[in-house]
Amino acid sequence: MAHIGTYPAALGKWLAVGGFIGGIGGVIGSLFHIGVNYATQTRGQHPWILYLLPALGLIIAGLYRVTKVEGKDTNAVIESVHFGKNVPVLLVPVIFIATVLTHLGGGSAGREGAALQIGGGIGHTTGRLLRLGEKDLPLATLCGMSAVFSALFGTPLTATIFAMEVISVGVFYYAGLLPCLTAALMGYLVSLLMGVPPTRFTVANPGLDAWTMVLVILLAIGCAVASILFCRGLQETGRLAAKLLPSPFVRAFVGGVLVIGLTLLVGNGDYNGAGMEVVERAMSGQVRSWAWLLKLLFTAVTIGFGFKGGEVVPSFFVGACFGCVLGGFLGLPAGFGAAIGLVAVFCGAVNCPIASVFLSIELFGTGDLLYFAMACAISYLLSGYCGLYSSQTILYSKMRAEFINIHTNENEEKHG
Repeated sequence: MAHIGTYPAALGKWLAVGGFIGGIGGVIGSLFHIGVNYATQTRGQHPWILYLLPALGLIIAGLYRVTKVEGKDTNAVIESVHFGKNVPVLLVPVIFIATVLTHLGGGSAGREGAALQIGGGIGHTTGRLLRLGEKDLPLATLCGMSAVFSALFGTPLTATIFAMEVISVGVFYYAGLLPCLTAALMGYLVSLLMGVPPTRFTVANPGLDAWTMVLVILLAIGCAVASILFCRGLQETGRLAAKLLPSPFVRAFVGGVLVIGLTLLVGNGDYNGAGMEVVERAMSGQVRSWAWLLKLLFTAVTIGFGFKGGEVVPSFFVGACFGCVLGGFLGLPAGFGAAIGLVAVFCGAVNCPIASVFLSIELFGTGDLLYFAMACAISYLLSGYCGLYSSQTILYSKMRAEFINIHTNENEEKHG
């Protein structure tokens, strides 16, 4: 019975640590949101800034070279939780600045992937400053990830579950529930105080019936394929660019030129930046049938050639536009199809079905929860073992009760 006193102590510790990291993450995450929005608005007011993208790419490559954080990305944060590896403190300002510059110049990228790096760096560094033990430090890293994700999107439940689920698919870090939820709530509250609006969408509720469920299943199958194309497109473009252009400076410059060329060919800026305004149009059923493919191409070139940002919002774009088009073709309301597509492609790309279900609740409400849950289950299964984060481990087979313990994107033939 003597150990009973340790539980209140743990409660107090993690409420304090989670709240502290959440407060810091909320402030920095909100500033990050404001910075990216300002960069996007500035580019919109001065379209000629697009032509500076190659030069901005050189600045980004130089920034990573000078600070010696080349090759550090979201995978580095995941590895810090897995293996206790250090997350360089300089990664926080570097990815912050690099992402803002990418959006300023019109690169196609999101924010949440960068937010995981910023949050992970904040949590890891703060944990070290607080002298947390080696077994507590990973939880501090997860707290930071939850806080910044929550601040940017206004989705504290999704942020909590995502941080716990994304590291090792099949095993939740349950010890992180209290600290991550505390950090996510604090980050969310701080973001509201700093004027960051939560992301919410309104879509028509078709009502629960068997035929609509059949159509959602068909749509989810297509979304799983789209998520594979999205992940493979980004990865293979990055590999090809690194092989053909070994210098990160040349690679970034050429990537900037390619994005300019693609933008001129398309004739508008719909595929530059994050593209949340196009996601909103998809919810109204107003997107071109090929929009999702163009966003995939723009994002693959941007990220693959060395510009920085996140892959999550582009996955939202791809999913919403794909779902709008295919859903409408199947006979679903286009906006509802876009909502299903957004969540299902995100699920397939990050291998986090539980977080994806929570995302559907926080973005769209609970009216169509069973449809979203089914779409997530199907996309998770059919997307296989590919994903955005190669350091992510998948501990259990997606098809049978079998322990496999492989990394995402690892050769999966023997696990098929």
